[in-house]
Amino acid sequence: MSTANEVALINTCHGQMVVEFWSDVAPGHVENFKKLAREGFYDGTAFHRVVKNFMIQGGDPLTKDAANEARWGTGGPGYKIKAEFNDRPHVRGVLSAARSQDPNSAGCQFFICLADAKFLDRQYTAFGKLIAGDDVLEAIGSVETKSAGGGERSRPTRRMSVESVQIVPRE
Repeated sequence: MSTANEVALINTCHGQMVVEFWSDVAPGHVENFKKLAREGFYDGTAFHRVVKNFMIQGGDPLTKDAANEARWGTGGPGYKIKAEFNDRPHVRGVLSAARSQDPNSAGCQFFICLADAKFLDRQYTAFGKLIAGDDVLEAIGSVETKSAGGGERSRPTRRMSVESVQIVPRE
């Protein structure tokens, strides 16, 4: 079966978001996300970083355990993948790979844009876009936040859980 006709169902505490993939511009990131989702890697994680009018970030395996909260945002799959910068603009609904200062440091964490973020274009790997569930994105993006340490007010005051991420045929 062709993987080009697949979408991700991101099932959260606020409902479901559906994401299409951009295999044409970021095949490595798409395949990595699908592989991790199929292994259940994202199940039970949380959106640990919400920056109003910017993005929601998730995919960190450390968010499965509240005892690890001080380290949320630092977890990975045990490997890094090479950046696949492309011409797709970072606009509302775009799925992109989170990374550290090193452009080739993405692994499993991802973010979904809440608004246009052109300053990320060609600096971060955009690899998909929301095609359903904008209300869910808005609900998560509107959650009350508190300081996450380092001064950024981005830690949700309530858990924004990801129950599961499923890869299914596009209808």
